[in-house]
Amino acid sequence: MNKKLLTQIKNEWRSNLWLVTELLLVSVVMWYIVDYMYVKAAVYYEPRGFDISHCYLIQMGRLTDKSPDFIPNQTKEQQREDVKGLAERLKYRPDIEAVGFGQNSYPYNGSNSGTEVRYDTLQSPGWTIRRLVSPDFVRVFQYHGTRGETPEQLAELLSHPKNFLASDNLYKKRYGRDLTPLVGKQFYLFGDTTETYTLGASLEVVRYSDYEQAWNSYSMVKLLPENWYDVGLELCVRVKEDQDKDFITRLKADSEKLYRVGNVFIAEVRSFDDIRRNYQQSQTNSMRSYILGMVFLLLNIFVLNIDFLLFLTLNTCVSSDNDNVINAIICPTSILDCSNVKSPIGSVVVPNPIINAAKVSPPIIIPWYITRHVIPFVNTPFFVSLGFLFIMSAFAGSNASASAGKESVTRF
Repeated sequence: MNKKLLTQIKNEWRSNLWLVTELLLVSVVMWYIVDYMYVKAAVYYEPRGFDISHCYLIQMGRLTDKSPDFIPNQTKEQQREDVKGLAERLKYRPDIEAVGFGQNSYPYNGSNSGTEVRYDTLQSPGWTIRRLVSPDFVRVFQYHGTRGETPEQLAELLSHPKNFLASDNLYKKRYGRDLTPLVGKQFYLFGDTTETYTLGASLEVVRYSDYEQAWNSYSMVKLLPENWYDVGLELCVRVKEDQDKDFITRLKADSEKLYRVGNVFIAEVRSFDDIRRNYQQSQTNSMRSYILGMVFLLLNIFVLNIDFLLFLTLNTCVSSDNDNVINAIICPTSILDCSNVKSPIGSVVVPNPIINAAKVSPPIIIPWYITRHVIPFVNTPFFVSLGFLFIMSAFAGSNASASAGKESVTRF
């Protein structure tokens, strides 16, 4: 039997070559997808350096002169005090844990500002993110220092105008040095060499998003000057763990009565879970498309293996009336007639229908059904083209939905 199989393989080498080539091609593409998915998963599960659970972004607005409640002739100082007053009122709300301001600073934010952090001859990369924030901003997003500093301790350090915080990997790639040993040293910021600032603490790396690698995420955190306070700032809050349910609805109900300060009011509230999902929608959909492609290729590999094995076996089967060579597993006597088998390139050889179904046991029916119906369909160009078009349309559709989709926003 083995000799006959080897002879059959040799005689049908052209058909086998097509099967092996197809299997090799699918395996190479599969290897690429698995490697890509492994790298993406490793990056995704790296420590983020922040925590957005129970966090919300509040967008402020200012009344215009068309509103009957508009207060005219306010000075810039009064406008700034209104903004600060709104934050102060929110701090005393029983379901809120921390309130902080930021400028281009919150996570999953497409807008950002860059800066330069220099120490002696060490210079930070040009894409170092500048985060100007109020002290409690680090409490909202739970930043931590590399020497064990808590968010509360970091907030205290940040309250001093001459202090700043920076990620520990700031000089790692260029100079191979961690920032932690330089805590307490004097630095130059913003390209200005006439004034120095003290590094209050070295931060655990704060990543830009879930798909950005930690080693390539650089940032510095500095106190937001009070004369920059405006309704255009990002007002971020963290609520207590058991207060997430209906928080936006409750805040909406109280906003008009409790949180109108001068001309400043709460315009929108968004959950950071929604912000995160919308910001990364295209990347998430891309990952799903790769997974669909991987499943499709796994199906092809599975079918090709069955195809190849059944091709070899069924080509050795002949009727017991004509030959004594019988495959007792696939071709029992008087059940399958494979005496006139021809082997089309790229598809499995399908034997004639079962002659005596009463003699066929379940282990025979299942392989026979797959051989007769499933494999010929899966091996058709129509199925392959359909699978390819399905994956491509899913990929294109997901990107389109990510571009056209709107964030979940509660407007007041």
